[in-house]
Amino acid sequence: MNKENNQELGFQTRAIHVGNEPDAATGAIENSIYMANSFVLPYDPSTMNWSASEANIYTRNGGVNQGFLEKKIANLEGGEDCVVLASGVAALSALFFTELKKGDHVIFSNVTYIATYRIFHELWTKKWGIETSIVDTTDLEAVKAAIKPNTKLIHFETFGNPTNCVTDMAAIVKLAHEKGLLVSVDNTFASPYNVRPLEFGVDFVVESLTKYINGHGDSMGGAIIGPKEEMDKVRYQAQVNIGGCISPFNAWLIARGATTFPLRMEVHNKNAQAVAEWLDRQPCVSFVAYAGLKNFKGHEIAEKETKHGYGAVLCFGLKGEHDLYNRVVTHLNIFTSAVSLGNAGSLIVFLGEDDERMYLYPQEFHNGFYRVAIGIEDTEDLINDLKQAFIAEGLEVQD
Repeated sequence: MNKENNQELGFQTRAIHVGNEPDAATGAIENSIYMANSFVLPYDPSTMNWSASEANIYTRNGGVNQGFLEKKIANLEGGEDCVVLASGVAALSALFFTELKKGDHVIFSNVTYIATYRIFHELWTKKWGIETSIVDTTDLEAVKAAIKPNTKLIHFETFGNPTNCVTDMAAIVKLAHEKGLLVSVDNTFASPYNVRPLEFGVDFVVESLTKYINGHGDSMGGAIIGPKEEMDKVRYQAQVNIGGCISPFNAWLIARGATTFPLRMEVHNKNAQAVAEWLDRQPCVSFVAYAGLKNFKGHEIAEKETKHGYGAVLCFGLKGEHDLYNRVVTHLNIFTSAVSLGNAGSLIVFLGEDDERMYLYPQEFHNGFYRVAIGIEDTEDLINDLKQAFIAEGLEVQD
C-alpha cells in the first residue's frame, strides 16, 4: 500500500505504518538507525547547494531517520509537510526565526510554556526588535484590541500550559486571516490524537515530540507542521543554518514511540478524566483546572475542538499553607516529583506563589498549585496514591 498518505485509514494504523518501509538492502520490516553524519556525494558535486535538504548530504541538512519521522508526524497532524528538530523549543524558535523579522508584532497567550514566554517577553524583544503583546487569547475582544498595523502572528496553545485555558481556534483563525495574520498553535498538551489544529485553519502547528508522541521519557524532539513551501524555508533558514537538528537515534526512538501513541493517549485521557473528577470532589482541594470537567471555563469550546479526550495534564490547589504541598509529595509512591509530561509514569510538580508568571494566571492559582501529568498506570492506583498522601497529612478525603 502507499504509506505516504492514506488519510482514509485509521489513526492507529497510520501511526504504525506511515514513515515505516521495509529496508531494501536487508529486508528488515522496521526502520534501522542511520547514525551516519555524512553521505556519499554524486560524481560531480561542484554544483550542489550545500544548504539544501532535498538529498542526503549531511545530517544537519536532514537525516534519514528524521525524514521517516517527518512523514509520520505530518500525516498524523493532517499537514502537508513537517520539519522535525532537536526539541520542542528548537521547533518553536525555528518557526519564529523563519516567519518573523525586525519590526514585526506578535500577540501571544498569557498562558504559555516558559520558553515561549522567555522568547517573546524577554529575548526576541531585546535581541531582534520583535514587538510583542501578552494577551488572554481566550478573550476574542482582547485579541482584536491588541492587533496593530505591524502584527504578523498570533500564537497560543491547546491547552494552555499550565492552566489548561482553552482558546477558540476557529474564532482566532477567522479574525487573524481577515487581517492577513498568521496563526501558530503549540499542540503539545492536547496532542494530535485529541486536537488537530490544522483542521481549524491554523497555519502552523508545533509539537514537543518529547512528550506524548514519544511517550517514554527517554528522548527529545520537536516538530513544526505546515505548508511545504514554508517548511522548506524552515529547513533552509533555521535547520541548516542555525542547526537545531535532531539526532538519528532520537528520531528513531520517537518514531518507535509514535506507533503506540494513540493507544497510550486513550489511557492518558481516561486516567486524567477520572483523577480530575475525583479531585474535584475533595473537600481539601481548592480548585481543579482540567478541560474535561464540565464546570471548567472553556469546557464547551474544548468539547468542540477535541476528538477523543482532553489530554492528561491537570492542575489543582490545596486548602493549606505553602509547605503542605511539599509534605504531601513526600507521601506519594506512584507519582514522581519531576517536570515534563507524556511519560508512561505520572509526574507532579509544585509551583509556588512566587512564580514569576503567577500574575498572568487566574486568581485561584495565586496561592500555589500542583501541575500533574497523569500517566498510564491503573486508574485506581493513581487515585489511591493521592488519597493516602492526603490522609497522611490529615486532609479530609471523600470517596
